[in-house]
Amino acid sequence: MSEQVLQDGKIFVGRSIKPEYLDLKLANRHGLVTGATGTGKTVTLQVLAEGFSAAGVPVFAADIKGDLSGIAAVGEPKDFLVKRAGDVGLGDDYKNRAYPSIFWDVFGEQGHPIRATVQDMGPLLLSRLLELNEVQEGVLNIAFRVAADEKMPLLDLKDLRSLMNNIAERSKEIGAKYGNVATTSIGSIQRRFLVLEEQGADQFFGEPALDIMDFIRLAPDGRGVISLLAADRLMERPRLYATFLLWMLSKLWMTLPEVGDQPKPKLVFFFDEAHLLFNEAPKALLERIEQVARLIRSKGVGVYFITQNPMDVPNSVSAQLGNRVQHALRAFTPQEQKAVKAAAMTFRKNPDLDTEKVIMELKVGEALVSMLENKGEPSMVQRTLIRPPEARLGPVSKDERLSVIEYSPVYGKYEEAVDRESAHEILTKRTEAAAQEANAGEGGSWTDVILGGGSATGSKTGTRRGQQGMGDMIGKELQRSLSRTIATTIKNIIVGSIKGGRR
Repeated sequence: MSEQVLQDGKIFVGRSIKPEYLDLKLANRHGLVTGATGTGKTVTLQVLAEGFSAAGVPVFAADIKGDLSGIAAVGEPKDFLVKRAGDVGLGDDYKNRAYPSIFWDVFGEQGHPIRATVQDMGPLLLSRLLELNEVQEGVLNIAFRVAADEKMPLLDLKDLRSLMNNIAERSKEIGAKYGNVATTSIGSIQRRFLVLEEQGADQFFGEPALDIMDFIRLAPDGRGVISLLAADRLMERPRLYATFLLWMLSKLWMTLPEVGDQPKPKLVFFFDEAHLLFNEAPKALLERIEQVARLIRSKGVGVYFITQNPMDVPNSVSAQLGNRVQHALRAFTPQEQKAVKAAAMTFRKNPDLDTEKVIMELKVGEALVSMLENKGEPSMVQRTLIRPPEARLGPVSKDERLSVIEYSPVYGKYEEAVDRESAHEILTKRTEAAAQEANAGEGGSWTDVILGGGSATGSKTGTRRGQQGMGDMIGKELQRSLSRTIATTIKNIIVGSIKGGRR
């Protein structure tokens, strides 16, 4: 960058009547990028991600369409990009380069697999995710307590399924120790597990579990590593996407220490196509996102939402988003006109700018920009030409993606799933041992085999000790009679042989 636009501690966003910057000291006050389809939101996201990376701030972004993957490849000096660089004041200092990136994928196809264990998720988050009622949540809490007391790790969904089946079989024993466990509640919970399983949660739950600090990495040259989550398939499975986000946000919340205001964030999140997330998100996820937006600033984390309209974001979350970039909106219907008016009202008024009118007139690559400045007050909104990105616009090829994965600093750490002994295996062994013991108890003497008898404890009819039916009494009497007859016969044979020997 030239000295005209370069400022330490700030990300150059574009040029209005002056250079527009995102102050790194205020970047953890979160942000919002909005605009209609095709107006340049993804390019703005890329520009911001490159800026954070260049400043040494790790970035995590959900790549919905795959377009953002080009940030890992060197850009091409296309004429319109070079012209844009000149228009915003970059001039000859505009250079194309790739940014350090790591590709992630819950399904393990387009990046390193992401896994978490069931016990990491915990009963509270899992209950909220599954939208269990109070009784069902109580049963799930009991299940986790039983697993802890009996030293059975809960790692994947089959562990949880096996445990719930075991609790159903031991409901009286479990109920006496931990509280009542209704089989109907267990059935309802199992059905909720099935919904998760069908969306691919069996691939998410397991080991090796992701070390959340792998999202907070610096490249050898000091730039922040950009972690890109392949979310094209994930968005088609909203429950699974919610599971991942809920776990990730909670993990960050529990892991990162309080740091207060810092010269720059420790990590920045970008949620592209946020309207798809908010439209189908369970209540638990919305509550967690709201909590994160309000409180995670003190842990040095910034959160940025990219969506089509400011109204897509709940008011409780939108109120926390200080840095704003608004691309063009269209207003063909009364509802759209209302949205434009609402979007204009979110900005600090500029007396020289008819914000509502300009929103509908913006060209591709232009945006209304208002960033926090000084002590956190928003700047007056300005019509701004967004700077061009340095990395590639558009997705990487399949071969390029594989190359990035193979040279990743975490390559080989998560690729192979590990299925160590856990609740499912422990309970299976218990069942097999009980079956063997039962089979051994069914054995008896040779007279039992002949007469079809057996001990009271080993009886297949399950007759309790001391409680004999008429058939059992007759059988035992025949057994005693036959034993006496056989003993007498053997005695006569022995005596006869002795007498014969004396002759």
